[in-house]
Amino acid sequence: MNLFEFDKNEKITSEVDFIIGTDEAGRGPASGGVWAGAVCFFENTNEELFKELNDSKKLSPKKREALYEIIKENSFWAIKAVNVQKIEEINILQSALLAMNYAVKDVINQINSRNCITLVDGNKLIKNFAFKQKFIIKGDSKSASIAAASILAKVSRDRYMDKIHEEFPQYDWKNNKGYLTKKHIEAIEKYGITKYHRPSFLKNIIKAPES
Repeated sequence: MNLFEFDKNEKITSEVDFIIGTDEAGRGPASGGVWAGAVCFFENTNEELFKELNDSKKLSPKKREALYEIIKENSFWAIKAVNVQKIEEINILQSALLAMNYAVKDVINQINSRNCITLVDGNKLIKNFAFKQKFIIKGDSKSASIAAASILAKVSRDRYMDKIHEEFPQYDWKNNKGYLTKKHIEAIEKYGITKYHRPSFLKNIIKAPES
């Protein structure tokens, strides 16, 4: 079954008019916010445009960038982020779900219909969410809308990390995207942490300054 067939089957099974997929990017890194995408493909979407559509982690940056624009041209979409301060306040899982909540509600407003179901990548449902939803384990390799959402989230977050790299180039965020590579850890040990770091992710490396 291809990715679009999966969504069509879910649409029939759930007896809805619209399928929305959502996924996040940035749960694992030690710096930067967490981003979420939500996608509802247009009814007449040309599936031939998406032969290479897949889980964003399985695609090269070049392919992700190309698909990013095609997805936006062929869907109702939204991209939302939750910042480091919120991550530290409510934890990374809840922040990822919150970002997905924001993104999906934006798309629901665009399609202007409650007769939809949201397919959530992973094994958790979105909290404080009054619409029909279903989690799909490894959904980014099964569902077209989730795979597309994963690409929007990943590309947007990568671009953000490239931007803040310019402000703090010593942490090499352009290359590590906030993950704790050897070079990133060495920079933290030498320079300390920034406003973009997640102190709760760095307890084994450095003590966060007291507030």
